[in-house]
Amino acid sequence: MGERYDGTSRRRLLQAGALGAGAVIAPGVLGAGSAAASGTDAAGASQARESQAGKHVASGRIDTEHPRFTVAVVPDTQYQFDQDRGDSAPLTASFEWLIEQRAAENIVFVAHLGDVVENALAMEFAQADPVFKILDRARYPYSVLAGNHDIDASKDDTRGASAYLNTFGPQRFRRMATYGGSTANGYNSYHVFRAAGRQWLLLAMDWRPSDASFAWAREVIAKHPRLPVILTTHELVNADHGNPVAYFTDHGNRVWDQLVKDNDQIFLTLNGHFWPPGRVVRQNAAGHDVHLHLTNYQDRYYGGSGMIRLYHFELARNTIDVETIAPWIMDQDPARRSELAEGELELTDDTNRFSIPIDFAERFAGFAPVAVRAARPAAQLVIPGTAAYWRFDGPVADQVVDHSGKGNHLTRVQLGGDAPVASAEFHADQPGHASWLFAGGKNPARGGYLRTADNAPLNALTFANGYTIEAFVKLADDNADHSWEGLLSRMGTGADAGKTGSDPSEPVVNLAFSGGRQLQWAVYPLDRNDTFTNWGHEQVAGKWFHLAVVNDGRHSTLYVDSSPLLRNPATPSNGLATAGKPWLLAANHYDNVIEQAFAGHIGELRIVTRALKPSQFLNA
Repeated sequence: MGERYDGTSRRRLLQAGALGAGAVIAPGVLGAGSAAASGTDAAGASQARESQAGKHVASGRIDTEHPRFTVAVVPDTQYQFDQDRGDSAPLTASFEWLIEQRAAENIVFVAHLGDVVENALAMEFAQADPVFKILDRARYPYSVLAGNHDIDASKDDTRGASAYLNTFGPQRFRRMATYGGSTANGYNSYHVFRAAGRQWLLLAMDWRPSDASFAWAREVIAKHPRLPVILTTHELVNADHGNPVAYFTDHGNRVWDQLVKDNDQIFLTLNGHFWPPGRVVRQNAAGHDVHLHLTNYQDRYYGGSGMIRLYHFELARNTIDVETIAPWIMDQDPARRSELAEGELELTDDTNRFSIPIDFAERFAGFAPVAVRAARPAAQLVIPGTAAYWRFDGPVADQVVDHSGKGNHLTRVQLGGDAPVASAEFHADQPGHASWLFAGGKNPARGGYLRTADNAPLNALTFANGYTIEAFVKLADDNADHSWEGLLSRMGTGADAGKTGSDPSEPVVNLAFSGGRQLQWAVYPLDRNDTFTNWGHEQVAGKWFHLAVVNDGRHSTLYVDSSPLLRNPATPSNGLATAGKPWLLAANHYDNVIEQAFAGHIGELRIVTRALKPSQFLNA
């Protein structure tokens, strides 16, 4: 699943085994229920592991502000606590692994999906209780809900006292900082945890919530109107063998109608009960996606081997990466691991290892819109060394003012075709809250562009001490051929500037995009006879980005969204050659003939006569 939170390959972790202490040997090697080569019985081994886990209290700190975090999901564990037929070793190993990997995976919460035990017996809960105390001692926030095997399944959550409630009632969770409260009957609860710089709400709902409990859940959501909600319950969707597309059960329809459909904050639901696993996406009343997932492995080897699902939220990538692993099996000596166990180490089929694309800001905008960064006046961005600063935050006009005060105003030129139009769109970090949309093309050259006056001071500058050129751009996503369109160019060829190397008919300066939308900075430096070229990667059409070219007097570096790119020449070069001719914005030329105008949005562009650090860029 890519890279671990600390940079270590998870694949290597799985192959090598994650846990060092308390190793559990496969039952197929030493006999059913055996836990170690020494012959220690399962109960003794469990106690030893609990003691070991106690050493991990607060051993790893999570980062609640990092854009990547993990929610661990533990489905039906009932066969591990089945009168005298179970074995707590798998779940113990899973909990120990969660503790040991808490910081590495940035695991902020653990959710059990019900059916903790098989027969709802007090003796079974007495077996499960010390295993969950491993998490308690580590001060690990988690939730538990009642499945049909945990209680009298013929009754809803007004059923009254139970062995489940004695073990996993509100009294168990009150110590947790995440615990928000429970229904009066004790069978439903909610938690609020912090991750990725915001709070998230998780509901843990009973096997059969009463109407009053659904009303309680709606009230909880209403009291937290800006929080994204994850709903956990025991039954909601089912799936069939050979078809992982999940579907609602009769009870699932009730949950959807009473709780999910009209609560836009619920974006993800997790349930167990059925197997095999499956998932489906359904739109709520607001027209937004709700991801509904079924997770259960009790039908697999050793009652599911304590398998856990890890939901890795990647807010920077707008993705949730999901994987399914069995730490108990990971902990076993590979040389002694049974054949059945080997197949359960991790599940890598598309049903159990997948990614969910979610634009979190867009999905949550209906109840928690991202605050728009305030506009900043142009004068605030005119820093020492600013040679030109153009903003396209007003109506389309024949002239664009240079806010630097240097008089490098731009004049609009129309080649034919459609003229630029004013747009309300802008980059989220752009100082000016608007842009111009250019409709350029080629064969023939068409669209509008801008140029400096013939006598503009900018035309003569050579930038011998360095420069920074930066802009906010969104390339047109119209399937037309815009290969080699120019964003910024300088009239005059290499030959006009006295250069004879490379292709002297090329512009002395050209910031353009290749046929593959790769950013290219191609220039004739002052001290070189050939062009020097920096290359970027392919840019996504239809998506805003900030770009910058920075030269410190010797080397040039391209940046996109403040990240330095790879293909920057190592050979020193100085300044920019000039033929004393105008600069072009939204166009390029060859041999001083305009080939095409730019297609897409331009928000603003600034040129500074020194190298800036990313912290000084316009998007900072």
